[in-house]
Amino acid sequence: MREFDDVELWRVSAFQRLQRSPGESAYTRLDETAVLSTSLMADLNALRQDALQGDALEVMAACVRHSEPTLLYFQYEAVVWPLTLFPSERLYHSPRDLAQACASGLASLRFLRAEPPGVRAPGNSQRERVMPAHQYRPLVPLLRTLALQGPRKTPLSALKTKTSVRLNPGAVLKNLGLQGAMGSAAERLRRESVDLREIAAWPGMNAERASRLVNALYLSGELIGGSQPGRPEVKLGERLLSWARTRV
Repeated sequence: MREFDDVELWRVSAFQRLQRSPGESAYTRLDETAVLSTSLMADLNALRQDALQGDALEVMAACVRHSEPTLLYFQYEAVVWPLTLFPSERLYHSPRDLAQACASGLASLRFLRAEPPGVRAPGNSQRERVMPAHQYRPLVPLLRTLALQGPRKTPLSALKTKTSVRLNPGAVLKNLGLQGAMGSAAERLRRESVDLREIAAWPGMNAERASRLVNALYLSGELIGGSQPGRPEVKLGERLLSWARTRV
């Protein structure tokens, strides 16, 4: 079977025909025996069974939490867009830059399928299937873009048990790319620890914008959280998502 064409995206109909062939993948895998971890698959299967089915942002968040390289297929308008996430390297591989896609396409992005990766991260000692450098892109800006412009309008599942959140005091706001009311809200979150309901009531904000903001800050690794009374899940002052601080 030929490998994925890294110049053109799949038409949905072509991708569906391929997936009907047992054991087939749009990419030739690095290792035909490779499988995703049982813990990640359990999370992805749980997402398929509830109202979050097809939720692109929740799927990406799960891969980041597990820090597991994963090939993900998303439906973007009439095409299938493949992304290989490398959470530890804070990179993703794609034939095109999804973060630069049009807002209407991002607003309807839908998860289709997950597989073991078909490419390796740059710098891997095994040079086979390490793609050209320009095909690897920073992961955090993509996650922020999807949080702010993608289909999800509610807080990620990892945030639903947190009664209050605030911004890491060391975060550089200009690097977060937040404008207008969201930028002002992020600045205020540097000084205050509040819950989503309070954020939604701030000037220029509402429930959806508050959810998008905290999702973007969480996936940037810059959100600090409290916990439910009597259930100290996350101590105040601890980042909810721990990206490697040595990476940009």
